[in-house]
Amino acid sequence: MEPIRILNLFTIMNRGGAETMVMNYYRHIDRTKVQFDFMVHRREKGAYDDEILALGGKIYHMPEIRPWTSFNYRKQVSKFYRDHPEYRIIHSHMSELGYYDFIEAKTANVPVRICHAHNSPHGFDIKSPVRWYYKTMMKPYITHRFMCGEESGEWLFGKQYKDSFIQLNNAIDAEAYAYAPNIREQVRESLGISTQLVVGHVGRFNYQKNHPFIIDVFSELLKKNGDAVLLLVGNDSGDDGAAIHDKVKTLGIEKQVQFLGTRTDVADVMQAMDVFLFPSFFEGLSLASIEAQASGLPLLISDRIPIECKKTDLVHVYPLSMPASQWADEIIKLSKTERRNTTEEIRQSGYDIQSNAKVLQDFYLKAWEAAN
Repeated sequence: MEPIRILNLFTIMNRGGAETMVMNYYRHIDRTKVQFDFMVHRREKGAYDDEILALGGKIYHMPEIRPWTSFNYRKQVSKFYRDHPEYRIIHSHMSELGYYDFIEAKTANVPVRICHAHNSPHGFDIKSPVRWYYKTMMKPYITHRFMCGEESGEWLFGKQYKDSFIQLNNAIDAEAYAYAPNIREQVRESLGISTQLVVGHVGRFNYQKNHPFIIDVFSELLKKNGDAVLLLVGNDSGDDGAAIHDKVKTLGIEKQVQFLGTRTDVADVMQAMDVFLFPSFFEGLSLASIEAQASGLPLLISDRIPIECKKTDLVHVYPLSMPASQWADEIIKLSKTERRNTTEEIRQSGYDIQSNAKVLQDFYLKAWEAAN
């Protein structure tokens, strides 16, 4: 019997939080029963594309979604769903940008149309009116509302739908992140680090992650500990990354900051860190924060991040309104934390991938059976 095929919708399959989470699930589901395919909205190759193809998935490329190209986009999407009646379940990870797909999928009689909330932006910016419009207009076309945490669900769907939210945990392979002193020493040696205090961050370079403040905090830390090192893991291409490179050069701290780019060995790099710094302006329920806890790292996070991410006593919340110098003081305090193996704590919190993959697999199989 052929596996059922689930169509996942993304912008591009690079190493972002939602993309990494879905790949964690993809690796651990029974692919003889459930297979993942992907509709992406960039022409260029994504970081996970080769692995997706190796696991038996298909990748379909669509044009970027822009308000001024919506008519042509809808025509292409409409044709796609007519040409691919095998997809009875679509699972969109594109927040409100899944709007057009939900309309066309419903028109093509795709019975299960999942929208997944991965984030909870705060404040108002130039995109806010468009986001509000799409969020409002897509509601009649969604059949299931997934969320990583309550705050993200309420932001995307509205509190009035709270009873229908389905939580899918940002689960990880906890054992793969377990603190390992030998790996720590190997990675630190490869990065030219011996006994220095190492501050780390994992996240793509964009507004949400607040990299300028990370640099400010680290600059203040160097005034108190001139031998500290900052490891920045994440895609630093584009204007946001260039601005951070320029800021580091302007401050004259290039020798203390290592831009590690996109990595396939995040679990190992986290071993080399002493404190995980995470001052985001907003998050859904950060995958990186779960990974850091699984590696036994103390975390210093902003008060803008949902407290739901606290799965161990390693998470310490600090107000984003406090000056960078005081954040630096907190880092010094946390650097004295003794590392430990937290694998069982992560499992007990419900964030290990093994059990969560079975939950998602069962959901898909039941939804497929009901739809057919």
